[in-house]
Amino acid sequence: MTDQPRGAAEAVDTVLAALADPTRRRLLELLAAQGEATATTLAAHLPVSRQAVVKHLGVLDAAGLVSGGRIGREVRYAVQPAALDATAQWMAALAVDWDRRLARIKHIAEAAERESPAGRTSRNASDPPK
Repeated sequence: MTDQPRGAAEAVDTVLAALADPTRRRLLELLAAQGEATATTLAAHLPVSRQAVVKHLGVLDAAGLVSGGRIGREVRYAVQPAALDATAQWMAALAVDWDRRLARIKHIAEAAERESPAGRTSRNASDPPK
């Protein structure tokens, strides 16, 4: 990854692995829209069982993307944005690095084109001499 400490890199890996599953991404979208919800409420919006939702929420919880809190007999889940923010910052830093590299490649290619004989415009025989 970039110049992150080992723990930070592992956290990003865990978040990306959790987000690789479309059902988990949908759970995050639902929680972001609703604020907080139970596994039963979330399962009503998905083509999977409540038990599958609980397992997916466990993966999201382990990645630091959601947290569950017990209220009476219910466990209500909510999005925890810190892990997602850290991953977004890593991605932004990676994008900046790639943009810098691509700009350098472009600069080198443009300089090579200006210096090559093929890159120079040739004078037409009908053009007046300079």
